[in-house]
Amino acid sequence: MRIGIDFDNTIVSYDELFYQIAQEKKLIPAELPVNKVAVRNHLRSIDQEAAWTLMQGEAYGLRMNDAKAYPLATNSISALKLAGHDVYIVSHKTKHPFMGPSYDLHQSARDWIDANLVFGCEQLFKPTHIFYELTKEEKIARVNSLNCDVFIDDLPEILSMSGFPPHTRKILFDPEHQHPERAGAWAKANSWQAVVALVLS
Repeated sequence: MRIGIDFDNTIVSYDELFYQIAQEKKLIPAELPVNKVAVRNHLRSIDQEAAWTLMQGEAYGLRMNDAKAYPLATNSISALKLAGHDVYIVSHKTKHPFMGPSYDLHQSARDWIDANLVFGCEQLFKPTHIFYELTKEEKIARVNSLNCDVFIDDLPEILSMSGFPPHTRKILFDPEHQHPERAGAWAKANSWQAVVALVLS
C-alpha cells in the first residue's frame, strides 16, 4: 500500500511551540489553552494578525527544532513501514515566510525530519519520499502522481478539493475534535493509534 501523509499539524504538533513563542512575546494571557488554534484566535481577536504571521515564520523556520511529533506518530509510521507499506510525506509549504526573516522553511522541515522521525537507527523517510509543494493544487497533483492508496491530512479543505484522486482513501487527522463527521467523505482519526487502525482496516 502507498500511504501519503501531510506534515504540519499531522505528523508534527506546534501547540506547545506557538504557546511558548506567544508567551515569550507577551502576546497572550498565561491561562490561554496550550493550543495553536487558541493562540491564533486570540491574536486575531486583538487585531494582531501581523504578529501571528511573523510567529508562523519563526515557528516553521528558526524554532522548528523545538516542535514535537504527535504522540505515537513515529512508532506508527515505523509500524506501517515494517508492515511493508510505502510511506510518503506530501506537504503544502511555502519556501519562505510571507513576512519577516527569509528562513528556508523547506530546509527547516527536512532538518526536523532527520532529527525526529527516526526509529532505532533508521531514518523513516528517504529524501525521495518527502515532497514540499508550493500550492494546494500541486499537493493534490502529487498525491495523484504517487498513486496513494491512503492520504492523511488535518485539513478538510484539502481532502475535499476538486481533483483529489477518487481512488485514494481519505483520513482526517483531528486530535482536537475540531471538525464534524462527514459520512462517506472521509474517515476521522483523533490519534495516531486510530490512524493505524483505519489504514490497516
